[in-house]
Amino acid sequence: MADKRHMCLRGLIILCALLTGISGVDDNQVFCSSGEDVRLSCNNALSGCTSTTWNYSNHSETVELIAEGIKTDTERHERLSLGSDCSLNIKKVTKEDCGLYTCRQYVNKQQQGTDAHVYLHVLHVSSSSSQSEIRSGGSVTLSCQLYYNYDLFTCDSSVGSEGLELIWVNQAGVNLQTDSRFQISFSSEQCLSSLTTTLLNEDHNREWRCQVKHRNQLKTSATYTVKYQTPTETKTPSPVTISKSPAAPTQPASVDSTLIPVSSSNSEKKSSQTTAAASTKQEKQTTHTPETTSDTQQASVDSTLIPVSSSTSEKKSRQTTAAASTKQGS
Repeated sequence: MADKRHMCLRGLIILCALLTGISGVDDNQVFCSSGEDVRLSCNNALSGCTSTTWNYSNHSETVELIAEGIKTDTERHERLSLGSDCSLNIKKVTKEDCGLYTCRQYVNKQQQGTDAHVYLHVLHVSSSSSQSEIRSGGSVTLSCQLYYNYDLFTCDSSVGSEGLELIWVNQAGVNLQTDSRFQISFSSEQCLSSLTTTLLNEDHNREWRCQVKHRNQLKTSATYTVKYQTPTETKTPSPVTISKSPAAPTQPASVDSTLIPVSSSNSEKKSSQTTAAASTKQEKQTTHTPETTSDTQQASVDSTLIPVSSSTSEKKSRQTTAAASTKQGS
């Protein structure tokens, strides 16, 4: 019987110790929304902070964040800092940061005093629709969830005994629960409040806010802003200007052209010869000596190469033969 009484007494002592360990929970609960910066106070800090250690615990692990004033956690390293009063500062809080934070003091490897506990609760708002689906006339469901340490708290008990509330309000702070346009439901198991509505044209850039109240005091809030996608502007392509170099004139492909030497005075001579041939139709004889002389003179003139088609040469040859026949016939 004495042994049973001793065991019961030990059980009561352990239970009291556990209750003492989580005493002051009401005074050390911190609420914030995701994306904000938060400061967690250390109520048992010693001067200098070189003896301060911060640990983080959730339902699955315990991680050392600060050891004797020095950051040791690599995952959150960039977001953590120690304040001059040994408080723990966390930048851009995420929903994964919720849980129990413990501040301890060590001197010569020996713990000094009792632990200081801080419970961090994170509020997060999200939409069930992607940004491209947010449009006037469409339906949208917004979720507002409070993340906390499930091992130490339950939303049911907090709502019932602690007066915890999740409330949707508009920009003017009016509770949307009173507006029939919105359908609002609450899950105490997940600590989740959902808002469903059909979007209107005037909802563009409108804000709806989810508030957390604890014992009728506003603790934090998270805002969702409605953003409609603007239609993509269609741009008329500018005309493309292609500059072309003037092409050199080409002769018909069916006519073969050759280069023959022709003197610069040849054209004039042939013109004068044609005129002379017309005027000498009445003459009965034609002397070839002048042509020989003319040929000798042409040889002394500088000649150049110009393209002359083969058909042109044949035509001139036929004209010359016809002129000679005419002279003989006359």
